[in-house]
Amino acid sequence: MMLKRSVRGRVHPFIVMDVLKEANRREAAGEDILHLEVGQPSTSAPAAVIAVAQAALGSDKLGYTEALGISPLRARIAQYYSERHDIDLAADRVVVTTGSSGGFMLAFLSAFDAGDRVALADPGYPAYRNILSAVGIEPVSIQTTLAERYQPTPELMERTRREFGQIDGLIVASPANPTGTMLRATEMKELTSYCDDNGIRLISDEIYHGITHGGVAETALNFTDNAFIVNSFSKYYSMTGWRVGWMVIPEDLHRSVECLAQNLFISVPTLSQRAACAAFDCTEELDKNVARYSANRDLLLRELPKAGFDRLSPADGAFYIYAEVDHLTEDSEALCRQLLAETGVALAPGTDFDRDRGRATIRFSFAGDTPIIAAAAGRLQTWWTSVS
Repeated sequence: MMLKRSVRGRVHPFIVMDVLKEANRREAAGEDILHLEVGQPSTSAPAAVIAVAQAALGSDKLGYTEALGISPLRARIAQYYSERHDIDLAADRVVVTTGSSGGFMLAFLSAFDAGDRVALADPGYPAYRNILSAVGIEPVSIQTTLAERYQPTPELMERTRREFGQIDGLIVASPANPTGTMLRATEMKELTSYCDDNGIRLISDEIYHGITHGGVAETALNFTDNAFIVNSFSKYYSMTGWRVGWMVIPEDLHRSVECLAQNLFISVPTLSQRAACAAFDCTEELDKNVARYSANRDLLLRELPKAGFDRLSPADGAFYIYAEVDHLTEDSEALCRQLLAETGVALAPGTDFDRDRGRATIRFSFAGDTPIIAAAAGRLQTWWTSVS
């Protein structure tokens, strides 16, 4: 007899992880691979964070914490909003999460029911869509273009509502993955006002705050108290494997989030929470990383057109450049496989981020060391010379 299998598990794969697996296989076989596929800082956690963790290992039994996080970390996160954004935030509205992924799960489950519709920009981070689908919420694509800087607008939301009907939520990301574009203050204010006026719950992904290249990353918290603000220690703070992030939550959903967190996660790893308290005092070390990302960005924006990649996103923040490559291929996955095999450069196909149009786009991650980024650009230029 065939045993039942849940439809929840039939979500699309996170293709970049498949690319990483193949790149690692080739690397283990002795090939010289340059990793521009995964959005992960090449640096370790700040020295002070590691020191706190080492001390905690010797002095703390590292038992469970409260489901919403330890009080010192929640208070320090609230202080961050005062220091960075001049916002007086009660620590009670801060929830420590198992990375931003845990935050999205709590936000989706507390705010939406099965069958609700949540809009999100394409191209966008694939896990939004996949998590929504897994919990029975309908993801609704907003097809953005470079003309909108790949960001949703009230006008695009109106068009989406005319096409699909009731929209219950909207996810925005600024800086965004995969495009690196940001919403300016006026644009963020317009979107938050639109959502509040139309009963749409906003989820603002702000995990790349701190990594900007000339502009300022605006938080939706400056314009509304009804949104979920999702952030993480993974990107700017260079703590991907520590699996710790945070949310600022709407007051009306506080108890719902707490009960869900208790049952789904019990608590975020205690060691990571203890160590994360020190991360906010490491900005001098971390801003050096950002300076390197900016140098990498400038290098790629200058050199990629010489390799045939000449239609590029502005990359205002984060560590990604999104390239339109329909003049090169109608199958970005095949092109990425070809480039990996022929140049040793691992890239992410756009099908991860935009199922309808991603076969004509590629994402470059410039989170690595500058010599690696420069070498990758050189290999791609050599490849372009051989095929053009």
